[in-house]
Amino acid sequence: MKAGASAPTRRAAPDPPVRLLRLDGTPVRVLVVDDEPSLAEVLASVLRSEGWAVRTAGDGSAAVRTAQEFAPDAVVLDLMLPDLDGLEVLHRLRAAQPTVCVLFLTARDSVEDRIAGITAGGDDYVTKPFSLEEVLARLRGLLRRAGLARTRGRAGLAVADLTMDEEAREVHRAGELIDLTATEFELLRYLLRNPRRVLSKAQILDRVWDYDFGGQAHVVELYISYLRKKIDAGRDPLIHTVRGVGYVLKPPG
Repeated sequence: MKAGASAPTRRAAPDPPVRLLRLDGTPVRVLVVDDEPSLAEVLASVLRSEGWAVRTAGDGSAAVRTAQEFAPDAVVLDLMLPDLDGLEVLHRLRAAQPTVCVLFLTARDSVEDRIAGITAGGDDYVTKPFSLEEVLARLRGLLRRAGLARTRGRAGLAVADLTMDEEAREVHRAGELIDLTATEFELLRYLLRNPRRVLSKAQILDRVWDYDFGGQAHVVELYISYLRKKIDAGRDPLIHTVRGVGYVLKPPG
């Protein structure tokens, strides 16, 4: 078994490493179910190194109980468990959470076993022995294809449940797509690149509109109001006014 996925190389610029996040900006949740404690913990350690929230369970009954409390986005599920059969665990998990992604782990590698697992509703199938990198790559692919997670890295910015994909030029809040004009997008990008930092109107004008401050404060005020209507309306506000200074984007609370 390989030692696990290597960490992405960091650039000199302060860009975060590429990570998968849930659509609301919180860590991906994964439940690892295996009756071999050492294997479960190794898997959990690798997944946690991705920044994901991970729980483990040693049998099927514990897996069902933990899933009810934890609500995982994905489950790494051993088919051969000491109590419930893995397929029965899958059935119970899907009854409570239909969209959860399930990656089977098993020592059984016959074509019949693979067909049985996929037919029962499993999303993918990895046989033992396996590489940790392969499990991680399969999980990433499942989560992306299911639309349960998105990449945050050089192309992604996030504050609380507000996310921006810079390459796709898409903005979501709590998973909902927000339609922005080109100027609104650039203004929000500047705010997202400087979370918790109070930005003056002069700074915003210089970075977003590319001209010096000179009686144009109303332009900033106007576009901040546009953004608030689209980003904050009916939600906990993220864009705040610091009277006499400027504006700051920060999580609620």
